[in-house]
Amino acid sequence: MSDTSLPTLTKYVRVRSPANARFVEFDFAIGQPDLFVELVMPPAAFEQFCLQNNVQPMSEEQMRVNDENEEKWRFGYDTLVGNSRQAEAQ
Repeated sequence: MSDTSLPTLTKYVRVRSPANARFVEFDFAIGQPDLFVELVMPPAAFEQFCLQNNVQPMSEEQMRVNDENEEKWRFGYDTLVGNSRQAEAQ
């Protein structure tokens, strides 16, 4: 009989809402932290979700890369806005 089990992939979360917010806004990724969905849940549901999915928080480096990619998609580099933002950063 062949093994039909699914591979175990790391699951990541990044909380974006303030600590005492009514709802938890967060990013959730499976396998690759740079490919994520944005979710919103009440705090108790978020805690249960994290336990059931055995999540780990995204590292500072993973969050930085995601932020840079988000900026690139939002403004691009070959646009007036993108070019002016690059000039400001230098």
